[in-house]
Amino acid sequence: MHRKFGKFLVATTATCVLAFGLASAASEVDDQLMARRRVFPSIGPGLRALRHGQDGKYYLLASPNSGIAIFDSHEKQLTAIGAAPASPVAGQTARPAIGFGEDCDVDAQGNLYVADRGYNLVSVFSPAGTLLRSMQFNSPTSLAALPQGEVAVTAPRGLHLVTVFGPAGRVAREFGDPEQVSERDDLNRYLSIGRLASDPEGHIYYGYAYLPESLVRQYDRFGFAKQDFQFTSIEAFSEARARRKEIEHQEKRTEPPSLQPILTAFGVDPVNGDVWIALHNTLLHFDKEGNRRSEYQIYTKDGARILATVLLVEEDRLLIGADPIGVYEFARPDRKP
Repeated sequence: MHRKFGKFLVATTATCVLAFGLASAASEVDDQLMARRRVFPSIGPGLRALRHGQDGKYYLLASPNSGIAIFDSHEKQLTAIGAAPASPVAGQTARPAIGFGEDCDVDAQGNLYVADRGYNLVSVFSPAGTLLRSMQFNSPTSLAALPQGEVAVTAPRGLHLVTVFGPAGRVAREFGDPEQVSERDDLNRYLSIGRLASDPEGHIYYGYAYLPESLVRQYDRFGFAKQDFQFTSIEAFSEARARRKEIEHQEKRTEPPSLQPILTAFGVDPVNGDVWIALHNTLLHFDKEGNRRSEYQIYTKDGARILATVLLVEEDRLLIGADPIGVYEFARPDRKP
């Protein structure tokens, strides 16, 4: 089941000015956010994903060497899953359980899902680290665990943006069509590459990494679009215009498209459904209706810029990180002290 969307709308200057005026009236004053401290200090280089399980544990994926490091609620490392054995069997080449993990997630039962680009697999591990099953999938780049043992997966290629596997490892449904920004189908597919997240209600969120106007789209678990979270105010206009010029230049070339991402991470508040989006060093906060509430620049405690690639929203804090500097804790700026 899937739904086809119309052409992506280009924001005109007048529209951007109007959006900026409305957002400014409702949003907080933009500010700088300084991290309180670094967390999970053993994880830095290769950081790919950060998840928080319902059991209170934290799961950090770092590729290619660390696998999934598991920490308790006090940030003490308990174990690791998927890394190569420290002492290979004599005369044999040890194959790690995870080749090159791009993303991971954990379901309500504590089972771990890994998008393994190294082996072209979506792998499922038990809480104890036993491999339960693997689904063949070409170049998986992101995934999100869903209720009833399902998992949503995305990759840079394919007719649809999202493939959902059922608990038996078979494809249950596919949905999402590439946005029509260019006259070239391959460029449209490239511009529609994104990352996935989910919430406790089973919604699927798709964050488009390369679109000129940064966009996270919310679907229900069956693939019907429900809500867009999009940055279209006056601050976004100059970068979007520059990106569209890049796209025009790419259209004239014969080689595969190549662009820098604009949206680099996002996270969903599991309590109220708000969405937080990272554009490198910029952090945007949207309420669950898609209204932009505030915008921040994010820095470590020492004042270094954080070019965010992972973002976890918790009730009382934000965890934001990047490869190789690791993960940092921020107070929620939308919460009064």
